[in-house]
Amino acid sequence: MSGIKLIKRALLSVTDKTGLVEFARQLTGHGVELISTGGTARALREAGLQVRDISDLTGFPEMLDGRVKTLDPRVHGGILYVRGKAEHEAAVAAHGILPIDMVVVNLYAFEKTASRAGAAFEEVIENIDIGGPSMVRSAAKNFEDVAIVTSASDYRGLGEEMQANGGGLSRDTRWQLARQAFAVTAAYDTAIANTLERIATPEPAHDPVQFTASDNAPFPRTLRIAYALAKDLRYGENPHQRAAMYSDGSGTGIAGATQHHGKELSYNNLVDLDACWELVQEFDEPSVVIIKHTNPCGAATSQNLADAYRKALASDPVSAYGGVIGVNRALDLEAAEEMAKLFVEAIVAPSFTIEALTRLQGKKNLRLIEIRPAQSSRVIKQVSGGLLLQDADRGSISLGELKTVTARKPTVDQLRSLLFAWRVSKHVKSNAIVYARDGQTLGVGAGQTSRVDSAKFGAMKAVLPLTDCVAASDAFFPFADGLEAVAEAGATAVIQPGGSVRDDEVIAAADRLGVAMVFTGIRHFRH
Repeated sequence: MSGIKLIKRALLSVTDKTGLVEFARQLTGHGVELISTGGTARALREAGLQVRDISDLTGFPEMLDGRVKTLDPRVHGGILYVRGKAEHEAAVAAHGILPIDMVVVNLYAFEKTASRAGAAFEEVIENIDIGGPSMVRSAAKNFEDVAIVTSASDYRGLGEEMQANGGGLSRDTRWQLARQAFAVTAAYDTAIANTLERIATPEPAHDPVQFTASDNAPFPRTLRIAYALAKDLRYGENPHQRAAMYSDGSGTGIAGATQHHGKELSYNNLVDLDACWELVQEFDEPSVVIIKHTNPCGAATSQNLADAYRKALASDPVSAYGGVIGVNRALDLEAAEEMAKLFVEAIVAPSFTIEALTRLQGKKNLRLIEIRPAQSSRVIKQVSGGLLLQDADRGSISLGELKTVTARKPTVDQLRSLLFAWRVSKHVKSNAIVYARDGQTLGVGAGQTSRVDSAKFGAMKAVLPLTDCVAASDAFFPFADGLEAVAEAGATAVIQPGGSVRDDEVIAAADRLGVAMVFTGIRHFRH
């Protein structure tokens, strides 16, 4: 290592005191003088360490309820001055400013406070750290002479390096710490800006914060994204592409899931698991979804997961091979026994029973993923030169909102099947046609360039008979030929958005063919 700089004086001011005392002991073991503030100084003294108060350095007490304690030239001068530069050395000598070689800071828990139910506006504002980010930025800017430590996870490695270097840190290490520090302050400012943007006019200040509902919040004038690296992936969609996964820090959804067993998850696994989880959450009753390349090849509801799985698998057992499975209940042993008979890449569930885990862990490479539910309110897609941002598709419709437009009325059973097929079609690549009956998909036509082709492809893929089934179309039939194709396949009831300039022509075709048809008034394109 090159550019070793000895650490002789350190300023410590942390909110998260994890590992603090142990690290401070290592510093004092190298003869480092400790300077600290408020609760940090108290914690160090209680551990028997010698600490100098920040007020001794600045000549001013901590004041204004702790708002002002490190905002002082004697602090920032000691951090920012360039060692060995004549005019800097003369200035600090003239004003009695002591060099500070290490700054150990983590910031007020703003996001934790802001997300707590009932938090008052004034409390949220008070948890905006001012002095901390200022010190972090000062130390990071002057990394040539100062080490900035912003994460407790770095304490151990820094202690080991100082031990190896007689109390010093290398230039490479200081540079890595500086880059990390600027990322910390950027993420912190992003969290503050994004949170305050959603707060209605705060009056009075001691009332609980009122957030604008995510679904109604205006799109931000500046899109700020600050996600932490969760893990590097082996590769992306293909082996020649690099990939990584980032997390919003909530611990929910696929990015926050817990893996109980199996090989490392790949990029494609994660994309499929997310698609699987999004679809299976559409249903309240016990449900199972089997996904292949982000499209459902089988989906079913039933009285229990085992039966729902059998129905989902029967929809397309060939395509199910090598897919991923999602369930919306704790996965039990009976369902696990059935799933263990098929080769699948991964299973995602809100939880697993001990018996189910034990059974499935007998399959060496099967990934078992436990997930805390999360539903995104916004969806981001990258395009060349920018990003697209839209509300997530949370559109839904009830039985009472369906509009029957044909002479033939759907039966109660058909209506239930139509709603089931409609929910599935929402998660199928456009153009989407879904054949279903009794809470079970029978055939799925996904991603074809014409709706007629999707109708024919879905029918061709069907293993089970389509006689007296229902069909869902994610968007309107632009011509009668699409409706005629699903009727020819065996559908006797159809659900679609309506809204085509040729709706009358399509309705007339349905009446001619004796097909019941309902309109939803909303569509579910998925590109």
